[in-house]
Amino acid sequence: MTRGRQRKLKRIKAKPCAKTAWSALPLASALLACMHPAHAADPGDTPVLEEITVTAQKRSENLQDVPLSIQAFSTARLEELNISSFDDYAKYLPSVSFQKVGSPSVEHIYMRGVSSGGDGNHSGSQPSVGLYLDEQPVTTIDGNLNIHLYDIERVEALAGPQGTLYGASSQAGTIRIISNKPDPTGFKAGYDLDLNTVDHGGTGWGIEAFVNLPLSDWAAVRLVGWDVHDAGYIDNVHGVVTFPTSGIVFDNAAFVKKDYNTVETKGGRAALKLILNDSWTILPTVMGQVQQTDGDFAYNPAVGDLAVQHWFPQDVHDSWVQSALTVAGKIGNFDLVYAGAYLTRNTHEQSDYTDYSLYYDSAYGKYFVDNAGNLINPAQTIIGRDHYTKYSHELRVSSPTEYRLRFVGGLFLQRQVHEILQDYVVDNGDPLGSVPPNDVSVPGWPGTLWLTNQERVDRDKAVFGELTFDITDHFSASAGLRHFTYDNTLQGFYGFSSNFSSHTGVAICSTPFVPFNGAPCTDLDRGTSGSGNSPKGNLTYRFDKDHLIYATYSKGFRPGGVNRNGGGTIPPYQPDYLKNYEIGWKTTWFDGRLRFNGALFREDWTNFQFSYLGPNSLTIITNAGQARIDGLETDLEFAATQNLTLTGGFSLLDAKLTETFCGDPSICNAPGFDPSTYEQYAPSGTRLPVTPKFKGNITGRYTFPIGSYKGNVQASAVYVGERTSDLRTLAANALGDMPAYTVVDFSAGMDIKSFHYQLYLNNAFDKRAVLNKYAECDVLLCGAISTYVVPNQPRTIGVKFGQKF
Repeated sequence: MTRGRQRKLKRIKAKPCAKTAWSALPLASALLACMHPAHAADPGDTPVLEEITVTAQKRSENLQDVPLSIQAFSTARLEELNISSFDDYAKYLPSVSFQKVGSPSVEHIYMRGVSSGGDGNHSGSQPSVGLYLDEQPVTTIDGNLNIHLYDIERVEALAGPQGTLYGASSQAGTIRIISNKPDPTGFKAGYDLDLNTVDHGGTGWGIEAFVNLPLSDWAAVRLVGWDVHDAGYIDNVHGVVTFPTSGIVFDNAAFVKKDYNTVETKGGRAALKLILNDSWTILPTVMGQVQQTDGDFAYNPAVGDLAVQHWFPQDVHDSWVQSALTVAGKIGNFDLVYAGAYLTRNTHEQSDYTDYSLYYDSAYGKYFVDNAGNLINPAQTIIGRDHYTKYSHELRVSSPTEYRLRFVGGLFLQRQVHEILQDYVVDNGDPLGSVPPNDVSVPGWPGTLWLTNQERVDRDKAVFGELTFDITDHFSASAGLRHFTYDNTLQGFYGFSSNFSSHTGVAICSTPFVPFNGAPCTDLDRGTSGSGNSPKGNLTYRFDKDHLIYATYSKGFRPGGVNRNGGGTIPPYQPDYLKNYEIGWKTTWFDGRLRFNGALFREDWTNFQFSYLGPNSLTIITNAGQARIDGLETDLEFAATQNLTLTGGFSLLDAKLTETFCGDPSICNAPGFDPSTYEQYAPSGTRLPVTPKFKGNITGRYTFPIGSYKGNVQASAVYVGERTSDLRTLAANALGDMPAYTVVDFSAGMDIKSFHYQLYLNNAFDKRAVLNKYAECDVLLCGAISTYVVPNQPRTIGVKFGQKF
């Protein structure tokens, strides 16, 4: 809320109740009479909720003054809920769902049911939800950074299209992580120690610390670090597999291990704040993290609970560093902000591909021979190396918040590069043939059956602006527009040797052969570009300083991209758009004790991008058609007494296709077409996958004195409804639905002067939730032998100890 409007609304509230705009409504007048009793309690005995400041609209505002569906976790709330990762806060965001694919480094976020379930391929669509670290986007092409949260000011979740102010990867929403900044006014420091044990698993621990060092009255440094070990709870158990073509028996005894899905996370953040004068500040920041993941975070129900059988190592080494610079100042009365960043990320991984190898052996077993032509063990392992770089620049200007007509506008530039290497190796003591006439290996890569060696570059430019006008003291209107252009390319090599396939790889390379980064030749060099507009309109009516309603129309987008399949025969996929029609409310009741916000919305998803496996098991991205999401989302916080606070929220979603999806219209339009026999098909009315119809949470926290110290107890419960696993009918039936679940957490703590102690019990009843279901091999080919379930972490009990000074 602007300072000018604050003054006006305070005067409005002081008028007799019957004369205010709000009380002109009979029902509202009766409600207000109940909410504001004539005999108020002693102000010293009246609990009041914490006021939360957010920057969702690129300027600092009270959460309750922002006409936008937004949830925010303050520093205190993050600490109370013991939040240190995306998984921790996502469960308390009713509109957020996500997919894990077997590693914490690979998570895909969805909001408001905008999910086709097919995102995540390195050559596929950009994410539909943007992730920001302070002012800079950290969304990478095929996912988001798994940022450890410590010394964080707040987390903001903006639901619905944010394409006007945040751009392409904010089609369905945006999540913003705001770090604590250096403070030259005084020294601050703290540390936290954590020790925990996981049922059915091992022991975990964590060390976190920060220090704020004033250098002068105009400069300060803030340093943050963490070292965390997450215990494993999934076992790689003994097993043998027999390949039918050769009769070779493959034993995994060398890789059997209990609780093998451990994670080591180390990282830090360093920030310098320079206050040049009363108007200008400079804030350079460097943040980095290294995460080593061993094992798999999915289990195979056919093998056993929390158990898999893998024949090769499973590990991911994920490291990234972001260097950022924010310069903020004033030119006259106008605020000017530059925000720039450079992100580099490297992932190295090895994964088991034996499930798919069984299918390959049954279909192409005769090709798995050594140099002498003898049949060999066809089991494959994937060696992957990915290198991401990303730079972004934003320059924006905004007018004073007290102006009746105010605006924010700016320029945005971004370039992302993803260098992709995936080496599918067949070398189990006797490598795949590489010498004629048995040269099945990719030329120059002995033992490699399939090679992906590509470079993807996504370029985005935009100019954006949003204008707000106070029509009256109560009524405001705003309009915004983002004009964007994109230019995306994909080049390199993908495929087999010409002795294995005539549809990909060497057989379709352009001649004369042009090597690409060590690959034998180039069979892919394509690009696509385009432009468009992302508009937004909003009307807001403020009854008084505690109650507002708003109506919003907004539009989000994702850029198009390149299909690598078919030697160039399949065209690029086009942008998809999300139109949002929303009515929401922000209300505070009982003299600041109760905060109740919510929104009703309808979203039309046009030409949405969908990925599926086509011929030769290559990913195809297509514009699948139309979908609609109708929904309701709410969040509530109530200071019931001085000691008891209740918080909660829920979402109701009806997300479904409004147009039949068919991978190949010529098949679906043919006379006598039988939908039960075609894999790439989903009729109109099919639910969108991954997202539940209902998701809700509730938390109660009670504080009490223990002598001169402070104690607290807390309980929270999260319910997630049933979800489907795939958009396509046959695949969804083969995988089966993901059942509903409820997870309950408890904690108790004590503050003794500068020290704090906490005992926590997460997943207290050891509920085995299903977070994702997937198949390494296409489920319609491999069936139950390769269907995996990603569970939540089993019951975990732990203690935390820390100090702030």
